[in-house]
Amino acid sequence: MPMRDVLAGLSVAGLMVPEAVAYAGIAGLAPGRALIAGIAGGLAYTAFGRSRFAIVSPTSSSAVILAAALSTLSATADMRDAMATAMTLAVGVMFAGLAAFRLGSLAGFISRPVLRGFALGLAVTIIIKQLPRLAGVPAPSGPIAFVVLALVREMADWHWGSIALGIAALAALLAVRRVRAIPGAFVVIVAGIALSSFVDLHRLGIALAGPASLVSPHIALPYGFDTWTRIAQLAAPITLIIFAESWGTVRDLALRHGDSLSPNRELGAIGIANCAAALFQGMPIGAGFSGCSANEAAGARSRWAAISASLCVLALALMAGGLIARIPEPVLAAVVISALTHALSPAPLLRLFRLGRDQWIGLAAALGVLGLGVLDGMLVAIALSIAELLYRLSHPSVSELGRVDGGHDFIDVARHGNAARIPGVAIFRPNAPLFFANAETSLRAINNAARERAEPVLVLSLEESNDLDSTAVEALCEFARLLQSESRRLILARAHDRVRDVLVAAGREDLARGSTFSVADAAALALRDL
Repeated sequence: MPMRDVLAGLSVAGLMVPEAVAYAGIAGLAPGRALIAGIAGGLAYTAFGRSRFAIVSPTSSSAVILAAALSTLSATADMRDAMATAMTLAVGVMFAGLAAFRLGSLAGFISRPVLRGFALGLAVTIIIKQLPRLAGVPAPSGPIAFVVLALVREMADWHWGSIALGIAALAALLAVRRVRAIPGAFVVIVAGIALSSFVDLHRLGIALAGPASLVSPHIALPYGFDTWTRIAQLAAPITLIIFAESWGTVRDLALRHGDSLSPNRELGAIGIANCAAALFQGMPIGAGFSGCSANEAAGARSRWAAISASLCVLALALMAGGLIARIPEPVLAAVVISALTHALSPAPLLRLFRLGRDQWIGLAAALGVLGLGVLDGMLVAIALSIAELLYRLSHPSVSELGRVDGGHDFIDVARHGNAARIPGVAIFRPNAPLFFANAETSLRAINNAARERAEPVLVLSLEESNDLDSTAVEALCEFARLLQSESRRLILARAHDRVRDVLVAAGREDLARGSTFSVADAAALALRDL
């Protein structure tokens, strides 16, 4: 096991423990359930997953949805625990099903600008939700704006001792970050435990984490078809939020470091991890943004860092449960905030503005997560990116092509002054694949431009269209008949084999046989027949 990965694992363990305590509290479960979920699920993921930065453990988003789901199922503590286990198992089965049916391609609809905005918005969201713990006041639930307003209203109740301790812990974490050989989070957690051991922080009004012993690996599940149907319905949004957060996080880190990941394999690995967590009475888990970011910041090079972190958490839970209870809440908040500060850089979004591409999609993802929550924000950003794609495809530009220096190459005459038109031949290219949403519009625009040239032959370059749907085929055939009625000839250039096949099937074998594989050949054919 590489020493750097061991040190990274120790640092991440210092984050996993306080996060587990916090997220279990959000879900209304014992802290040990979150600890055992991170241990069992984390080790299961490393056996099947491939992300070297993934830290699979409970996440804040899934904990919030789990709490809401459990509140609708049962009021008794025993049934609540059984339902949490059942829901964790259902999440694992759903992930496994997605992987088995190879639906990881759905992740392709989450574009890189969406991931960049999602990462920024999620980092801000988690940090803001830690501020009440830093201030020593109750943490309200709800949207980020509500949390901020509640925090401002409770300013008179802020506990300045908690704030001072949290700021000191955060400053120490940021100071030691430059020295990767020092597991900063672990060191600060130990210092916090030592402080609470010698000073009665509770008497001073500073909250402590409380007991966090491991739960017994006794499986308790509900029964009844109706019950499991309801559990499946409630587990679906948890699965979706874990999918969005986990894939968004690991893919963003993989892209940043040039790693290659298979979405189907990652889905399967997270499914197995959740099943392992259910086996030990854990709670739903995923590759949370804060843990993965902390692992990256700690200098992890392989999955040994995650293994080291899980084993360290196991050792702490077994031998230092009483010490974990002494961790000051402001120190826990400082550890979480520190792990996310490097993700606050707006540089990825600013780069999109410099490129002039997809900048509003990335910004919408960030603002959507902040204003609507993680899941709804991600869905809105994905919907916007798909809508923008459809708009661009349905409104393609059209280029008129000209020959370069009498050679074989043809380029856009509007952009290149050395591109010369060929007398008697008008050559046009739609700059997007022809399909039902743009075929008629594109061909109409080409016809209007060609009429201004009044050339007897029109060459249509289909290099962007690998295939044609039925609407595009009908529009192209109607276009050919219109030109024929006006005593003009249509020649298809750069026609792919699948385009030729569908034209033959549509009864336009003449168009297919008269097409060429290059614009130069089409121009030569037109000049020969003039």
